[in-house]
Amino acid sequence: MARAFELAHSSTPTHPNPRVGAVVVDTHGNVVGEGSHAGPGHDHAEIIALAAAGDSAQGATVYVSLEPCSHVGRTPPCTDALTAAGVSRVVAAIEDPDPQVSGAGLDQLRGQGLEVEVSDNPELARAVDPAYFHHRETGMPLVTIKWAMTLDGSVAAADGSSQWITSDVARQMSHEVRAQSDAVVIGAGTLRRDDPLLTARAPAYRTWPQPRPVLIAGNQPLPEDRQLWGRTPVVVSTTDISLPGGEPLLVGGDHGRPDPSETCKALGDLGLLHLLLEGGPTLASSWWRAGVVTNGMVWIGAKIGGGSGKTPLIGDFAEMTDADVVSIESVRNVGDDVLITFQKK
Repeated sequence: MARAFELAHSSTPTHPNPRVGAVVVDTHGNVVGEGSHAGPGHDHAEIIALAAAGDSAQGATVYVSLEPCSHVGRTPPCTDALTAAGVSRVVAAIEDPDPQVSGAGLDQLRGQGLEVEVSDNPELARAVDPAYFHHRETGMPLVTIKWAMTLDGSVAAADGSSQWITSDVARQMSHEVRAQSDAVVIGAGTLRRDDPLLTARAPAYRTWPQPRPVLIAGNQPLPEDRQLWGRTPVVVSTTDISLPGGEPLLVGGDHGRPDPSETCKALGDLGLLHLLLEGGPTLASSWWRAGVVTNGMVWIGAKIGGGSGKTPLIGDFAEMTDADVVSIESVRNVGDDVLITFQKK
């Protein structure tokens, strides 16, 4: 099962499908087939592993990081393929939370005479693809908020400049996080100020699909000379607006500001299950207060502004009881900087 997890982790993002790894072990205890899912329209992990195993799958045990599917989607059911291959036992790490599966795959395998077992460490299985589980259980994408700030708490100087608070090493790691995400979300202010491209430029991920850029537009005209238009961003707005490019997405909102919850739900419906929120303080604050943020990464650069710059979130923090409780997952040095990761409780 550990190898199945490893295979699933190593795959490129597969959303809206889950990341899945599978391993076939023959009757002598030898690994005779492995596979991982590559995304919608591609063979599932079990099918790839069975093809690699060939006749050795007869009587074998298949370890799979997620319950095999039993419904017809873009590909045939994996349960039928497992039975046809002559597999005698299937060990699944966890049931699939998708309503189309949700135990039906395991029940079908049992009904076809296979021995079925579900492993007893679901947290390891969920860690393979937390965004998939979060979306299937809540209907909302997993939202990771990220910001970099000086040691005295500023994400930018008073004039708005922020390049660069952190080191090259930290920025390289941030590109790796982008590569693992389905979309990178910014607001119109960041588009105007920074003219970002929002690509993942880490060398190890150059062959991976690029995250989809998402622009949260207000009611002001958008600049036409930004490089992001060449990447066909999803542009979220509350009314039809003139766009130099991109794919419009209309949601509800107030005063021309798209509602964060409606925005996240709509992006999840597009198959974007893991959103990396890289917007400025205004966007970050609105999404935080709306309760759509799931977890976060805070980079602390080895710099002190020595005065009043721009804070990560804007608005009043009236009293301590208003504070949200988070669970600190890790604190570590990365080059000269410090990275803090957390989960929102």
